[in-house]
Amino acid sequence: MTPRAMGQGYFFGVPVGDLGWFASLLMSVAVGFMGFCAATFLGIVGIGIYNGSTHRSVDFALSYERFGVPAGLLLLVVSLGYLGTLWVKRQMRRA
Repeated sequence: MTPRAMGQGYFFGVPVGDLGWFASLLMSVAVGFMGFCAATFLGIVGIGIYNGSTHRSVDFALSYERFGVPAGLLLLVVSLGYLGTLWVKRQMRRA
C-alpha cells in the first residue's frame, strides 16, 4: 500500500493528522519561526537592492519590523489553526 500524498491530515505525504497537541504546537512555532527568518532575509535583500539602486539609506531594521514579524505571526496563526483543527477532529472521533 502506498502512502497518501494528498488528502486530509497529510502534507506532502507526511501524516500531520497523527500529531499530538504538543507536537502540533511545536511544529506551528517552527513554521512561524522559519517564516520569520525567510521574510526577514528577503526584506534585507530587498532593502539592500533598494539602497544600492537609489543611493538612499533605508534602515535595515525595517526588514524584521515590516516583513519578518508580520509574516512569522501570520504563518504561526495559520499553522496553529490547521494543525489544531486536525488535532481537535481526531479527539472528537475518539470520543
